[in-house]
Amino acid sequence: MQERSQAHSPDHIARARLAARLHDPPEKALILMRTREGHEAGTSRTLLSEIFPDGLTAELSAAVTRADHWASAADRAAFPNEEGESRWPAWQQVRFSERPVLIHPLTGVAHALQQIGRDIDPAAAQALATSHLQGLVHRDGDRVDAVRTALAFWRFGSELPGDLANLWGLLPADSRVPDHTIHDHLDLTAALVGSFANGDTPALLAVSIGPVQDFIAAARSTSDLWAGSHLLSRLAWEAMRVVCEVCGPEAVIFPRLRGIPQVDLWLQQSMGLDAGLFKHRDWRTMASDANPLFAAALPNRFTAIVPAHAVEDIAARITGAVRAFARDRAIRALGKLLDKIGEPAASAEFAITQIDRQLAGFPEVHWSAVPWSLVGVDGAGKVDASDPRLAQAMQPFFEELSAPGFLGQEGWKLLSGGLEIDKGRFWKPNPGSLYPALHELLDRGLAAVKATRVFGSEEQTGWRCALTGETEWISLSADQLAVSYRKRTDTLWARVAASWPAWARTDEHLGALPMLKRLWPELFIEEIAPAVGLGEDIRRYVVSTHTMAMASALLAASDPAAGRRLSESFVAELDRSSAARVALPRKLSAALHRHPQGRHLRLLPGWLEASAESSPDKEESGLPQRRVADALGARADAYYGLLMLDGDQMGAWLSADPALTRPLSESFHPQVKQALEARFGRDTAFRRYADTRRAPNPAWHMAISEALNHFALLRAPRIVEQEHLGRLIYAGGDDVLAMLATSDLMAAAAALRAAYSGQDSSGAGAGAAQESLQGNGWALHEGRVLRMMGEQASASCGLVVAHHQAPLGSVMRELRAAEKRAKSEGGRDAWSLTLLKRSGGALQVTAKWSLLPLFDELRRFLGAGDVSRRAAYNVLDWVDDVPGDPALIGALLSYRMQRQSASQAAKKQAASLAARLVAGAFDDSARPDAQAGLGWLRDFMLAAEFMAREVRHGADAGLPVGEQR
Repeated sequence: MQERSQAHSPDHIARARLAARLHDPPEKALILMRTREGHEAGTSRTLLSEIFPDGLTAELSAAVTRADHWASAADRAAFPNEEGESRWPAWQQVRFSERPVLIHPLTGVAHALQQIGRDIDPAAAQALATSHLQGLVHRDGDRVDAVRTALAFWRFGSELPGDLANLWGLLPADSRVPDHTIHDHLDLTAALVGSFANGDTPALLAVSIGPVQDFIAAARSTSDLWAGSHLLSRLAWEAMRVVCEVCGPEAVIFPRLRGIPQVDLWLQQSMGLDAGLFKHRDWRTMASDANPLFAAALPNRFTAIVPAHAVEDIAARITGAVRAFARDRAIRALGKLLDKIGEPAASAEFAITQIDRQLAGFPEVHWSAVPWSLVGVDGAGKVDASDPRLAQAMQPFFEELSAPGFLGQEGWKLLSGGLEIDKGRFWKPNPGSLYPALHELLDRGLAAVKATRVFGSEEQTGWRCALTGETEWISLSADQLAVSYRKRTDTLWARVAASWPAWARTDEHLGALPMLKRLWPELFIEEIAPAVGLGEDIRRYVVSTHTMAMASALLAASDPAAGRRLSESFVAELDRSSAARVALPRKLSAALHRHPQGRHLRLLPGWLEASAESSPDKEESGLPQRRVADALGARADAYYGLLMLDGDQMGAWLSADPALTRPLSESFHPQVKQALEARFGRDTAFRRYADTRRAPNPAWHMAISEALNHFALLRAPRIVEQEHLGRLIYAGGDDVLAMLATSDLMAAAAALRAAYSGQDSSGAGAGAAQESLQGNGWALHEGRVLRMMGEQASASCGLVVAHHQAPLGSVMRELRAAEKRAKSEGGRDAWSLTLLKRSGGALQVTAKWSLLPLFDELRRFLGAGDVSRRAAYNVLDWVDDVPGDPALIGALLSYRMQRQSASQAAKKQAASLAARLVAGAFDDSARPDAQAGLGWLRDFMLAAEFMAREVRHGADAGLPVGEQR
């Protein structure tokens, strides 16, 4: 019993992960076939002798070898050898230093880098890697702390400082199949060895936390929207943390956790990694919610590799951890309310019983697991294709009976011995090769669990939550729930509203979950402030819809070239006023910081709102607006924009749908691919194998997760908040919700769509990686090369322009409807814009991204000084009365638009625009008939005219260069 306990100890698992992580050195591609001792010498040998001075035990060495072989089989496309050839014939020996090629895992595109053999000496590469890893070793006195060292190797092993920084993170695990990195391979090997080192079999575990949409949608403010998504992400981390502490963070295959700020916080705060390793990270230095810890970066579902015999225990611990976290934070939220109104903690007894009832079963936790023991093996540890257990387990979820799913694919039939090739042989696969089949079964099993979940009910007898209407509002006594809260002033929430309106408005009484969401910003800041070293200085800000509407006018006034200055009397009035200094979009805040009157300009939104509310009649209420317009030199906009972008077909991407993947032959280095064609290209069976589409292996899932992390944590915040006048509400994986000035709404949408696929190639870099890897899945961000999703990955976007006083709930409903229209009516890879006019009515237009540049050009054309706004409205006079003849409509449209153009240049542009507008309107693939095309043309032009009005037109210069598709 003692031996088994020691085998399952955290130290034992960590030592196994370290041994697995050192079986191949990170510089392997740079030194392969260039040193006399072989790639296992140098860094690997040095670190192994330092961490394991007595050497590896036979059992641990065997576990690492087995994990390495399984990981290689899971991630790498196999290829045959000719009969009689050695294990590594000459045609397979690819020297990366001489022919450096990287293949993007999601696009299959090969990128030939500059020759690096002469530039990087193998001894120097070994020295760099050894020094880097030695600097990550954590010690407890003279003894190596295996747990902390394994975590440091996982987190920072791929981050080499200096000139090789970008290339280091992209170095391939196998130069013959360079579509996954050495760090991908080491992660997977370390994840598998945790099971083997205990004499156990690995299992795939999928966990889903919910509910999602309804939980996030219950919001009365942008702060509530952020809190819902961020709290769900935080709960997801509590679930993943259980796996990380039992098996190591590399065990979580999707999402990839390396570099996630919340995980970094755990590494420093809970696991004791040297704080100096994180000192330059943004989450340690940023004292506002620009801090990436405020990003909802983790999805509500994850997949992990865990020991099969520990599955039920881990699942139970996950359920207990997330529910205990939710209850604890709800009780803390209640405590904050009591503190605010001066009530003692003893007053919370009844409210705590309400919390326990309302949070019973929250969050929902669904899980499914598939053990590798379903895969039959022979005496040599290879797959026994005759073993029926895996196929039998998969049959209920597939139409095929004999060989369901992946088991029926041509590639697997060949690898498993079902097909033969002339004059060649494949190595017989080990169980790692069947990861795709196990993942198929896991995915369908989780879907079945979620579809058959049991719904519980809890009786709620008192007055209901004002936000959801589903549960009682939290009260300090039962008798208060029996009478409408509108008739009382002594309730918990009435007293909170009187003393701290930011937490509750008048008559707003909340249940347990809305209460937790409402106070989540304060609770989260309280949680992270000590760890990031900023104490109470860290602040969260919320940009109001009113302020966002004014942002364009304020930005124009902050331009030194505009020469705008507030009068001395107005400055004095602002100084005397009690208007609060409101939060501003970051781009605007930075611009005002440089303006000599920036302090007073930033007071204008709060002053205007306070002045308008205090005006006794309608006539006087317009006076403050006129004064601000005179001061800024332009009337401030009354509208703002909301954007919701969502990646298309994410489920298909995760399952590696054949329509999205590339043939296996494109995974090979060009040298190997050419040799395979020469040797086996005429073989029909080999051709079927080579044409098989890539399966959803671990490296595929890691690559998707890495791309989504780059998009959500790096590209989306920069695009929305630094490059445009916007405020990111949340960005998690492929989902983005942002609030923007109307002048920047369409340009920001275009930039986000381009960045999602990795089509943003702005900027220039130095070094082999930067020079070669641009576009189609590669992006440059602040000098760093990022792998993105690639050009086949698309995203759809819902857009709404609304008056700043419109109820947020109704605006959000319109936004979600617009996003759905983009995917349904637009056929995905599209955008849909809804204009909610203050005067009533809504205008909607949906189009492919390829038509967004046309919309932008039309908007700028209609906003030009030599074109009348009647150019758009004239369409209304005849569009419903003409036959659906594209040639006739094009001629009429061109004539009318030119009539409203004063200059020859504008007339020429009008003719060009008219031709392209008609082509877009009568696109048969988008609109079923001529009448639908005419309606689309009318709405397209009217929407462009609305966006072209002066208050929302002059601040931008159209779509970014290079992002117009």
